[in-house]
Amino acid sequence: MKFSKSARGAALAATIVLAVSAGAPAAVAAQVNSGGKGGQGAQQGPGHNNGKPGNDKPGNGNGNGNGNGHGNGNGHGNGNGNGHGNPGKSDSEKLRDKVTIKGLTGHLAAFQAAADANGGNRAAGTPGYEASARYVESQLRKAGYQPFRQPFTYEQFLLAGDSLSQVTPNPVSYTSGTDYITMSYSGSGDVTAAVTAVDINLAGDRANTSGCEAADFAGFPAGNIALLQRGSCAFGDKVANAAAAGAAGAVIFNQGNDVPGDDRTGLINGTLGSELSAIPAVGTTFALGETLAGTAGATLHLTVDSSIQATETFNIIADTPKGDPTRQIVVGGHLDSVAEGPGINDNGSGSAAVLETAIQLGKTGKFKLENQIRFAFWGAEEDGLVGSTHYVSQLDETGIANTLLNLNFDMVGSTNFVRFVYDGDGDAFGSSGPAGSDTIEGVFQDYFTSEGLATAPTEFDGRSDYLAFIENGIPAGGLFSGAEGLKTPEEAAIFGGTAGVAYDPCYHAVCDDLGNISNQAMGEMSDAVAHSVLTFAQSDADIKGGAGAARTVPAEPEYKGHEALR
Repeated sequence: MKFSKSARGAALAATIVLAVSAGAPAAVAAQVNSGGKGGQGAQQGPGHNNGKPGNDKPGNGNGNGNGNGHGNGNGHGNGNGNGHGNPGKSDSEKLRDKVTIKGLTGHLAAFQAAADANGGNRAAGTPGYEASARYVESQLRKAGYQPFRQPFTYEQFLLAGDSLSQVTPNPVSYTSGTDYITMSYSGSGDVTAAVTAVDINLAGDRANTSGCEAADFAGFPAGNIALLQRGSCAFGDKVANAAAAGAAGAVIFNQGNDVPGDDRTGLINGTLGSELSAIPAVGTTFALGETLAGTAGATLHLTVDSSIQATETFNIIADTPKGDPTRQIVVGGHLDSVAEGPGINDNGSGSAAVLETAIQLGKTGKFKLENQIRFAFWGAEEDGLVGSTHYVSQLDETGIANTLLNLNFDMVGSTNFVRFVYDGDGDAFGSSGPAGSDTIEGVFQDYFTSEGLATAPTEFDGRSDYLAFIENGIPAGGLFSGAEGLKTPEEAAIFGGTAGVAYDPCYHAVCDDLGNISNQAMGEMSDAVAHSVLTFAQSDADIKGGAGAARTVPAEPEYKGHEALR
């Protein structure tokens, strides 16, 4: 998973949602029940009200049935019940009652055990991932599903070792993970050479096109190490241009400008694409880049020992037997961890919420579903959203058309959490998802509002498995509790927790274990997972807007998984 570019400072305060929601578009808003537990007006799913006020029998109908304990739960005014008892529970509440912390923590314990027995992680293509998959499959079968594996093979980047040091004029060794980090899909090399800055800008807003054009390298001394600045184009393009100009290596430093919610000064964790570059390349901080640019006669020693390996792994998919398969709700979260740890929050938490929702839907079998739910546990997300991208790539035009929407749940148990909801309508970040993504956002906002819980927006920036869906015009949305980004004072005032500390202090680390979970976050977010899944599975609305509806083209992603592209 990834760090969310959430709203910051005053911008955050302006976009926090509590008790006020833009809501879903009218076509769906009239059908969707926000479903607050114990609240009035509960109806069974969108569009097919069967509310039962008191002990009287309301009329059945399609519409807004109030079901409020005073006899008006009738859809269109027929069959008045004059009871004054408690309102009947909505389907949402019934399902949420069954999705418990006990069930969720049981799944997390199983994922921890899978990691403990297999080298401490559940990374794609490893025995730990296989053990996690077998657990998920066994739980799904017990609940009545017939899960199947969707296999795929990809070129996995492997880093055996790296180093970076300044040789002259000030000898110093730099620390991997603190001062620099090797770019994913960097080529190998062992280079000692002078540093040459390429079209950088250290003043003002630091706007630049450093290394984006061949002309930037006019007069570049062959064999030198290119010092490049983040900005404008993809890292892969910068490094490819440097190699073509005769550079023996590349150091890309952060841009140093101010982008709300994005760290443009700290260490860059970037990727060069999906094939090894011709020269070794690392990312570093703005401060180190600025220092190197201002150091006359700077010489660096750069080594990278890397390779790619064909890795076989798979997604796990399970469909509800009920519901229209031509109107499919794909509900997903990635099952793999990084190699550094067991990945209990990232993303055991999202996997557990999806799994427990599937189990409770399957066990009861009582809920009417208009649309089929496809539960998906993606593989190799941590290596660049590989599993979900493969899944969408295998869909033909009919498969795309039959996918009504995607709900993505990646990290929902962070210990210093914020209730982030993906910004489907683009009002917070200026970049919306495909048509219908606004509806998904509205359903989450309405639900949390009904529970008296604040939310904040998070951007569709390419950092999780929704990316392939929105790139193919499929509306998407979901929840996120935060990764390595630092909680702001404004967020701490609204959501609690500690300002200046990461949402998940153990992000991508060995300590992302069972002790790295907030039960409060898991409980609140998993309730919202269950509510949203059932809400859309019971809706007969076409949230895409029907045939011929305009399709929003998403902006170029800044990230692919947890690694920056540009």
